[in-house]
Amino acid sequence: MAAERPQHPPHRDVIVIGGSAGSLDTIREIAQAIPADYSGTVFVVAHVGQSRSILPDLLRRVGSFTASHPREKEPIRKGHIYIAPPDRHMLIEDGQVCLSRGPREHFTRPAIDPLFRSAAKTCGSRVIGVVLSGGGSDGAVGLAAIRDAGGVAIVEDPSDAAFPDMPQTAASLREPHYLAPAAEIPALLVRLSAETVPLVEAARPREGVPVAMTINEFERPITFSCPECGGALRLKPKNGLDEYGCHVGHRFGAMELLESQFEGVEKGIYVALRMLNEQAEFARQMIARTRDAPLDNALVYWERLQVQAEEQAEALRHFLEQRPVVGVLPEAAEVGNQ
Repeated sequence: MAAERPQHPPHRDVIVIGGSAGSLDTIREIAQAIPADYSGTVFVVAHVGQSRSILPDLLRRVGSFTASHPREKEPIRKGHIYIAPPDRHMLIEDGQVCLSRGPREHFTRPAIDPLFRSAAKTCGSRVIGVVLSGGGSDGAVGLAAIRDAGGVAIVEDPSDAAFPDMPQTAASLREPHYLAPAAEIPALLVRLSAETVPLVEAARPREGVPVAMTINEFERPITFSCPECGGALRLKPKNGLDEYGCHVGHRFGAMELLESQFEGVEKGIYVALRMLNEQAEFARQMIARTRDAPLDNALVYWERLQVQAEEQAEALRHFLEQRPVVGVLPEAAEVGNQ
């Protein structure tokens, strides 16, 4: 499997490609150029958001490799191209392709950086990373991680790109090994993928913690948010009382801030419950309309969606029931019940 540690000497058997606007033709030319006997795997992230992607179909037609959107925790296959599915980040972890609905990065999901970071962590010097045409800065930090892990960094020449922002940011953050016009990148990948490389130990995540979790785990907040306006709060002790204030003048005591956080969580959950309940009802109506349709695959989809919405709503209701009472410590509650 492509993401497992190979025998010495290893080849560059993991190619990760990130592109956005103006990159489709180059991605197709890369797929066409990869030789049938290449013993590695290619991973592609294109900025499709939630839109349906036909990229797997396009790449299957032009090259010798098979291509598909991966299933969750699908074992990595050699001689295959994986394309990040709509609305999911794609990650490499212990010989598997993992999917994540973690936070959007650079205003998009799928994003390039999560794939690149996970490839750097798990595959080290065996990785070739490629940043193609596109707007914004996605891929720059991830490509720097690949370079730091011993992999090869390739950036499309911004002067050659239809949309130069993304390759220009990647090239300015960390000097790539190769800055090449789009037309030269397919042949460059073929040559580099045939080379053997010294095995550099890839950085491993904390023991027992999956890569997907280390990539999407929360960071500690720098500060708290004002319940009134959403601005940043500062702790302003006054006369021995902890008081939190924002820069426009809203002020809160510690317990008042805690109460507002509880209320915010509850409000957010009820909004989610409302949407899930509406989603389940919408699915029920679509099921009724689809029963007489000639194809039953749509019926299966809506039935599955209804069940998922109802299960998620039930989990949120259970969470609300288990919420502690704000300001009441367990010991105080026990004393009050005696």
